[in-house]
Amino acid sequence: MLSFFRRFFQSKIGLPIFIGFLALMALAFAAADISGTSTFGGVTNTDRMAVVGGESIPISDLNMAANTALDQMRQQNPTLTMPEFVEQGGLDEVISQLIDRFAVGEYGRKYGLRAGDNLVNSEILKIPAFQGLTGSFDEATYLAALRSRGLTDALFRRDLADGLIEQQLLRSAVAAPQLPEKIARQYAALVLEKRKGEIALIPSSAFAPAGDPTEAQLAAWYKDNRAQFTRPERRTLRFAVFGSDTLKVDATPSATEIAARYKRDAAQYQAREKRVVSSFVVPTQDAAKALAARIAAGASLESVAREAGFSASRAEAREREEMSNATSFAFAQNAFKAAEGGVIEPAQGTLGWYVARVDAVERIPARSLAQATPEITEALTKEKRAAGIADLTSEIEAEIDSGTALAEVAKTYGLKVETTPSLLANGQVFGQPQAQIVPQLAPILPTAFQMEESEPQLAVVTDGEEFVIFEVARVEEASAPPLAEVREAAAAGWKRAQGAVLAKQAADRIMAKVRAGTPLAAAMAAENKPGFEREMIDLERRKLLASQSGRIPPPLVLMFSMAEGTVKSLEGPRGLGWYVVALQDISTLPLESEPELVGQTRQQLGQALSDEYRQQAAVAMRKELGVTRNDAAIAAVRKQLVGEQ
Repeated sequence: MLSFFRRFFQSKIGLPIFIGFLALMALAFAAADISGTSTFGGVTNTDRMAVVGGESIPISDLNMAANTALDQMRQQNPTLTMPEFVEQGGLDEVISQLIDRFAVGEYGRKYGLRAGDNLVNSEILKIPAFQGLTGSFDEATYLAALRSRGLTDALFRRDLADGLIEQQLLRSAVAAPQLPEKIARQYAALVLEKRKGEIALIPSSAFAPAGDPTEAQLAAWYKDNRAQFTRPERRTLRFAVFGSDTLKVDATPSATEIAARYKRDAAQYQAREKRVVSSFVVPTQDAAKALAARIAAGASLESVAREAGFSASRAEAREREEMSNATSFAFAQNAFKAAEGGVIEPAQGTLGWYVARVDAVERIPARSLAQATPEITEALTKEKRAAGIADLTSEIEAEIDSGTALAEVAKTYGLKVETTPSLLANGQVFGQPQAQIVPQLAPILPTAFQMEESEPQLAVVTDGEEFVIFEVARVEEASAPPLAEVREAAAAGWKRAQGAVLAKQAADRIMAKVRAGTPLAAAMAAENKPGFEREMIDLERRKLLASQSGRIPPPLVLMFSMAEGTVKSLEGPRGLGWYVVALQDISTLPLESEPELVGQTRQQLGQALSDEYRQQAAVAMRKELGVTRNDAAIAAVRKQLVGEQ
């Protein structure tokens, strides 16, 4: 597709953030103190985000919900910053969801629905995060989990109750809805739609001023556009990697320990036999005896089995108990009575009667203590080393938990402490994307970016073999740097912004000429500016969706939503320029050419229909209850989140 589309996706803003409806439990962990008792008295009262049907939503809910949503988005994009999240509409989506959640709960209570204490308690008991080591609900674990989210028990229970009321209200309404066939045909026809047109880029760089901005101009522009330069959170870690070969553990077994192990496993060192047996199974005892007699008389077991319509198999060498478990006790007893090469007396198993022959007897002589000592020594050494390492790591963990500094722990156990460069949450070194970090740190990075400073932790890298102690030495919050550090990039941004104004004017002139009948190429040439780009588009909607994996460039989105014969403009990201989109022709293949498409469309849009029903129900509930937003308080939170205050 267009090269400037590719450039669009290389910018952070070009990575669209889709925030679906947050899980109900996620929004439960989205609030803090709700003890305020003052009334909603206008913009000066900043402790309320909104009032829904007489119920106030604390402004603290919004702050916590935004951070929760950002944490969820960082699971796909670890370096996403709060300013980017807000800029791309994340905060607006969180606000809408919070209001919807309160509205549904209040609406249900208004019409007599309730979620009693017993029902809420049963839901809490089901949540795995609140279970202790025994697998049962643990109150201390429950309260600690709430504290980690800034929640109180009362607030959490209120949110659970709202969720249960929502289920009562909406579950039946949105469960497995069927999209009407007439509507499905309309959507299916869109898939078969094909559009022809042109897309041009009028770059800001073509109109950007040649001279640099004044200090005042640059400072003013940078103040208004700091979010473009926000650096993601960085953390510097101190760590010490150690393994089973690092810790000093005396794992050499004594002669007494070896002798005790030999005595414990005496049966293992006694003389024993293994036997290799070929066999097949028949349904009756009489048949088994008759076939065994033929084999005893000199016939081949394999040929006798084949003639009788069975298939013989040869098992690997087994001891008596192993053979008994695989066949039956009676058969194993008979097999170990027969001579090598002899026919085994038929015995019954779970599937029938065994007809068998002893093919080989493997006799394993008894081993004395001296003969078994090397094997026992090796096994005991491994066991003692594993136990010793487990004890040492437990000691280290106990010291860490008691507040001992990482440096002191490392000194005590002879470990080497290292310090990472400034790291991003995705493991890259800040400013050096090609640099490599110690591989043992990769598994612990998610934890390291959630923990507080000066809280060492021990983590297992390879079970029983490799470990790492780590702590956060320094946290650099996501923020825009001082202007002096990004002066060159800021100056370039200012120039693009100035050029974008003139580029918009040029785009307007070009559109006016195209609407008057001038070809797009000629209208662009009349501007007599370098760097303009134009590309012809001839594309089916389904190919567009398939080729872009859901990430469709906005100019193409615009083209596939325009009326035939129209021309429109679209601003590019971060002052890139302006797109001019001219749609010349729309054609659609007949649905009869792909009759299965209607059924597929109905199925695929089922979930979307459920979401639509839910949203429409929430809109109706909000309308009936009434919603008053505190825009001043919301604006203050927005500024706080992006670092403007």
